[in-house]
Amino acid sequence: MSFQPTEPFAPARFLASPHAQTIYASLVRPTHAPPLKRERWELPDGDFVNLDSFDGPPGAPHLVALHGLEGSSRSGYMNVTLTGAQALGWGATALNFRSCGGETNRLARSYHSGDIEDALSVMRHLRQRHTGPLYAVGFSLGANVLLRLLEDTGDEAPVDAAAAVSAPYDLSICSKAIDGPGPFQKLYRDRFLRTLKQKAREKLRLFPGAFDGEALERARTLRAFDDAVTAPLHGFRDAAHYYEVSSSGPLLHAIRRPTLLLSAEDDPIIPASTIPRDVSGNPHLHRVVTAQGGHVGFVAGGALTPRFWGEAQVLAFLSARK
Repeated sequence: MSFQPTEPFAPARFLASPHAQTIYASLVRPTHAPPLKRERWELPDGDFVNLDSFDGPPGAPHLVALHGLEGSSRSGYMNVTLTGAQALGWGATALNFRSCGGETNRLARSYHSGDIEDALSVMRHLRQRHTGPLYAVGFSLGANVLLRLLEDTGDEAPVDAAAAVSAPYDLSICSKAIDGPGPFQKLYRDRFLRTLKQKAREKLRLFPGAFDGEALERARTLRAFDDAVTAPLHGFRDAAHYYEVSSSGPLLHAIRRPTLLLSAEDDPIIPASTIPRDVSGNPHLHRVVTAQGGHVGFVAGGALTPRFWGEAQVLAFLSARK
């Protein structure tokens, strides 16, 4: 049966607008998680990622969490999710994508929305380490990575169930949305570009000629950044090729694990037109779309006593898979 939320989503008072949901959630989520042990995981290509984790009892479920663009294991939504997993008696591992764990990675390449190999390496490692069920959750960019991983691995997927929150199913349309007009779009865009450009400048210092530095400095949109940096660093012809190959929406039919698809119709970064309307052809998919909630928002309760409905539904969905 399709998953039914434990309660309908009702936005917190004064937080009805998508921008209020998106921004307020990023500001008020807890800044600390359960005590985490850091592990450097060596990757097959000679690079590494940092993992932050805690263990549950033997045989308990273990949750792998993937953050969004320019996030980390310390992002608020990750803290809420890890705290919730601990309360359930689970273990958890937060994967910091390359250069997102407080250190510059060794190679010129970094991470992107369609890069599944690092997450797959980590999940296979955790699958061998833990005896209980292995679950995964991804937020925004991390949700797209998780869905692409499930699509490419199909029946061989290393996790038992998964949840994707505010996934950008069509990267081209989503980049157009965030690059669009308006003060809030500029706020989101500039926030991402500030740290993306800082990291790219460091990469160019370490790897001269890896991409066009002048094009980097000219970039004022995410698409221009992806044209200048993401595409050449990761073997794509241009941003359009990167978006086409990496978007998760067209391949959802290939997923073979129970997977929650959680989105809001008013998401200011993920246009409602890109959210899958009918997933009945794949019984593994559980679509939950709320009218409100913003981008990785889903703040319920009161403005001074917020409840993070989205993370609660993710944990409820995964708990029901046991």
